[in-house]
Amino acid sequence: MKSQSKSKPVKTGTARKSESRAKSAKHVKNQHKKNLPTDAKTVKPISKALHPRNKHNQGYDFEKLISECPKLSHFVKPNPYGNLSIDFSDPQAVKSLNAAILKTDYQIEHWDIPEGFLCPPVPGRVDYLHYIADLLSVNGKVPKGQKVKALDIGTGANGIYPLLGIQSYGWQFVASDIDPASVANVARIADKNKPINQKLSLRLQADANHIFNGIIADNERFDITLCNPPFHRSLEEATQGSIKKNINLAANRAKKGVNKSQTAKTANTNKQTASSLNFGGQKAELWCEGGEQQFLANMITESQQFASQCLWFSSLVSKFENLKPCYALLEKLSADSVKTIEMQQGNKITRVLAWSFLTESQRGQWAKFRNKQ
Repeated sequence: MKSQSKSKPVKTGTARKSESRAKSAKHVKNQHKKNLPTDAKTVKPISKALHPRNKHNQGYDFEKLISECPKLSHFVKPNPYGNLSIDFSDPQAVKSLNAAILKTDYQIEHWDIPEGFLCPPVPGRVDYLHYIADLLSVNGKVPKGQKVKALDIGTGANGIYPLLGIQSYGWQFVASDIDPASVANVARIADKNKPINQKLSLRLQADANHIFNGIIADNERFDITLCNPPFHRSLEEATQGSIKKNINLAANRAKKGVNKSQTAKTANTNKQTASSLNFGGQKAELWCEGGEQQFLANMITESQQFASQCLWFSSLVSKFENLKPCYALLEKLSADSVKTIEMQQGNKITRVLAWSFLTESQRGQWAKFRNKQ
């Protein structure tokens, strides 16, 4: 794995959706949303399940996971319905589950994160990768192998997107972050996994005001950029969000008949823990000035500088109301193609916003050239 502290700027900019998974609806500017670019498309899931290629569509096989990672057994017990599960409000349990999934299903050894950093749910994160793989597909064929080059903005200490992307599709990845501790942790994981180490380059963003500048080098090209932007506007908002999440998890456990005294104890402990958390290492992961909306605006604006160097840009968008200002800005910047891909897991809906400044013809030439390499 190559580590780089600084790179020179670049320019960015294709797409295709999975017809077997989703329907595409074309929204005209004056028909659906005034600020939606005229060729913007929304790809909607046809069910509440994960992407068809997602290995976790049938839930977790805890017996298999425990056989691969015996430490997980300390956190697994039957839920009120008699099914094996863990307490998802327990950070150690969630981290142990993630390590077991990554080892069992993706052959990633020794995955770990420092205390206080985000521990992402694997099924939802790998869904993002499956959908952008569909976006890059040509004539229904998903591109695999190191001819595809992806850039993960804000990889965090978990490095989840490059790890899963490399193991699922064999793509090359560049992963960036502004936090040296996060970059160092992903480097440690990569060093212990040779297939990942060979396809991953880590870059430290030296300027917190930049996203692509200082990361994308001159004459460097990417097929896709990914990002899970900071959600909150401030440390206080992030802390309150963490408290609310843990209290809701405890309440849900109570509704399902879990021991009430234990539930109350867990909720109180989580509230105290969240209140006293030092989010220092998590700042870049959890919050930024202006929250998700401002981060997306900054990313879209800066992406125009790299319009010819990226086939597609993309980002998760947590809040539906943040899409409208993104559409307006993309139209102002003359993005050629904009797509919104909805992902659904149960009742939770998230979305991927993807955009390209390249014309359809240019995107076709890009894919053609990549396949000939």
